Amino acid sequence: MVTANSFRRIALGFDGAVEKAHMGHPDFRAANGKIFATLHADKKHGMVKLTPEQQKRFLADHRDAFAPAAGAWGLGGATVVTLASIDADTLGEAMTEAWKNVSQLVASRKPRTRTPRST
Repeated sequence: MVTANSFRRIALGFDGAVEKAHMGHPDFRAANGKIFATLHADKKHGMVKLTPEQQKRFLADHRDAFAPAAGAWGLGGATVVTLASIDADTLGEAMTEAWKNVSQLVASRKPRTRTPRST
């Protein structure tokens, strides 16, 4: 079983991770500012931002601990975690995937180049 405090500790253990808040609950962001996990206001659930393929794997291996988030978020890989049903190692594995996903997101984008305006 994972507590809200241990969820927070695991999330903040990633390089450059910071805790902020939006929509009334804590979120955890990679150094690039992208959210990779959130802790729900009820402190009984969290969310990890997986890919749809990663989500399928975690759902198959840990049915009691993971569920897709509602609507389009869930279809995109956002995955609800039931803290009472998960161990720290499994949560750490899922959160590592989520952190890598958002950390690589910005790193893989090409910088925008500006075309000079003619005067």
